Amino acid sequence: MYRRTLLLTAALSPLLAAPALAQADLTAILSEAERLENLRAIAVWSDGSEIAARGYGRFSTDSPTNIKSASKSIVSALAGIAIRQGDLDGPDQPIAPILQADLPADPDPRLATVTLGHLLSMQAGLERQSGANYGAWVSSRNWVRAALAAPFTQDPGGRMQYSTASTHLVSAILTRVTGRSTLDLARDWLADVPGFAITGWERDPQGIYLGGNQMAMSTRSLLAFGAMYADGGRAGGRQVVPADWIAQSWQRRTASIFSGQGYGYGWFLGQASGRPVRYGWGYGGQMIYVFPAAGRRPAVAIAMTSDPDQPSARTGYRNDLHMLADRIVQAV
Repeated sequence: MYRRTLLLTAALSPLLAAPALAQADLTAILSEAERLENLRAIAVWSDGSEIAARGYGRFSTDSPTNIKSASKSIVSALAGIAIRQGDLDGPDQPIAPILQADLPADPDPRLATVTLGHLLSMQAGLERQSGANYGAWVSSRNWVRAALAAPFTQDPGGRMQYSTASTHLVSAILTRVTGRSTLDLARDWLADVPGFAITGWERDPQGIYLGGNQMAMSTRSLLAFGAMYADGGRAGGRQVVPADWIAQSWQRRTASIFSGQGYGYGWFLGQASGRPVRYGWGYGGQMIYVFPAAGRRPAVAIAMTSDPDQPSARTGYRNDLHMLADRIVQAV
């Protein structure tokens, strides 16, 4: 009965009634989301503008939050821009010559075959420095050297081994080839993205910004980044991230051994509401969802931030956020 009423109303006033109903649905959905106690804020973009935003408890959409591993998608964007500008050759470029000074004294021959693309797709083959190994890795005196000295558990290009050390090596590579900090690059290269701002970012003992973790930004800032991707890499009247890099980043290259979800260059790949969705996910439930335009369905970006100190995968909270994003995109 509800569906028939909706269709009839939209037919009577296609320019006014349907958007009004969609906005009412969004308002109701965001109000219901308050039951998720770890949720801090949500912001939604579609068809060129923010269409909904809500903060929960003492948090607003402008409150900075540690977006954790959702920052891996931002590091991927910086790599794509560096390739366009000629600072890097491409995803097939070997990393060993760039990081020569930090290679082990007697390196495993397989290090010579690890590429930039392997790092971005989590297929470097090196023992992962996330999960149980993360604490020891960030307690080391030199995070880049420790990552490169880790033993190989498989050949490069094999199955996915999720490791923050891999994206940290990308940050180190960007720093080496440009002579500039990764934070400086982000603030310069993404300056045309309206509302994008990094308000804090941890560095390693050598001053290299941690690629793939410990980055602070607001929900609206995260949305601005996702909206730029949803709009084909365009923002502020120019092409910020190359469209072909976005296509490469959203190409399935491997899959998570934990969830089975596809993975490209810093982005998870899935389906929701019968359409593709690409998303970045950070510990605790820091999410940026991008639904590319499909036929008559507009592009949609959804940003969510949560308590960064609480787990989200094993508790089922991440799945709650997935379902929430699915409801939001259906309403849009």
